[in-house]
This record gives sequence, structure tokens and C-alpha cells, in this order.
Amino acid sequence: MKITTLVLNTLLGVALAGTVNAQTGVARVNGVAIPQMRMDLFVKELVSQGRPDSPDLRKAVREELISRELMAQEAVRRGLDKNPEAVSRLDLARLNVMVQLYLQEIVRATPVTDDVLKKEYERIKAEIGGREYKARHILVDKEEEAKDILALLKKGSSFEKLAAERSKDTGSKGGGGDLDWGPPSRYVKPFADALVKLKKGQTTDAPVQSPFGWHIIRLDDTRDTKFPTFDEVKPNLQQQMQRQAQEKALEALRAKAKIE
Repeated sequence: MKITTLVLNTLLGVALAGTVNAQTGVARVNGVAIPQMRMDLFVKELVSQGRPDSPDLRKAVREELISRELMAQEAVRRGLDKNPEAVSRLDLARLNVMVQLYLQEIVRATPVTDDVLKKEYERIKAEIGGREYKARHILVDKEEEAKDILALLKKGSSFEKLAAERSKDTGSKGGGGDLDWGPPSRYVKPFADALVKLKKGQTTDAPVQSPFGWHIIRLDDTRDTKFPTFDEVKPNLQQQMQRQAQEKALEALRAKAKIE
């Protein structure tokens, strides 16, 4: 039976928490009790992975825990637990358990309600805006080069060909400068400001400077933004806000800690 890192860490956490109870264990191995909670946590993890809870599953888990206890006891008998690397790995495993417990506590203490999630959903929608733009660009290092390319475009040269030959944006040059669909908020402000002023099929009259260099931008099309529904994004949005709460808590810990 495969045991995930999460299961092992959970089991270690139980042991560290001192939950071993000789009277309520599911088995005894050379006089050492395997606690019921260890069995329950193991089964809970397997159920979360899609395994149905059943007497057969619990029997298999019991046998696995017995095997693990036998191997752990033998490792200690051979002094393997005194190996410096083993000590460090055990300490790291304990650290991981404590971190996970703390992060879970932060999530429990700062629940994210549907009202909060809906407000964040609407904020993101407003930030993205109601229109998407399909644009192309040619990016070069110097303004003079950008002006030369503009002159060639005005004489009828292909935008796509010039982008493939001269743009330094390796992510888009292979597609003739195609940036695909996206909201203005995807781009740095000078680029976005120039983009939203263009009409369909229009190219900027002058190069646009950004921190990345000089852009020549062409707007190919626009459309209404297609937002996923609140219910579709709710799980990911909830996870994102929980991570933000955890990061904020960590920042607070760092701010008051003495780190040398």
C-alpha cells in the first residue's frame, strides 16, 4: 500500500502530540501500542483520495501500520535513529507537520464567507473590465528602429513578417507578434493606454515606450469579456484568499521576530 508524504507527516504529528494510548490502540507490536487515531487519520487520507471506507480497507491499513511499526522499531534497534541525517530528516518532518498545522489554524481562524468571495469576484471583474482585445506588437530596443519599422508598415510591409524578423519578444514573434485575447490590465500601463485608443485594424502612429523597450501595436479585434460564473471560480478564489491570509500572518510573524 502506498503511503503519501502527507500521511507520514500526519502520523508523525500524532506521535509528536503524545496521542499514543495503550488501552485504545488498534494493535500492539512488541508491547508498543498503535493508537486508534493513527488508524483514523490514515483512513481519512485514503478516503480523501477516493478510496471507500470499509472493513477491508481498515484491515489493510492495520496491517500496513503494523509493518511500519516493526520496521521503525528495527531501525531504532540498529541505531539508525542516531544517524545525523536521520535526525535532520525527522526534525524536518516535524517542522513540516507544525507548519501545516499552523497554516490550517490560520484558515480555520479566518473563514472566507460567500459574501467576501463575491466581493472579491466583483472586484476582479471590474479590474479586468468588460472588453478583451486581440493585439499584435513588435518590440525593439531603440526608438529609431521602431520608427524605421513604422515607416516600412506605412509602405505596405507585412506586420506579421516584420514581427517575426525583428521583434525581440520571443514569446510572440513566432506568431507574427500575436498576443492573443486579453484585457488591458494584462499589459503595462503605457501599452494598455495605447491599445484601448486604437480602432479595429489600426496600428499606433508612433512607437510606445514601456520598461521593456519600444512597441508598435496593432489592434486586430475586440469582444465582450467572457467571465466564468462565480460558482465556477469559487473554489480557486477561496484557496487564493486563504493563501493571502496565510501570507499576511507570516508577514506579521516576520515583522515581530528577531532574525539574525
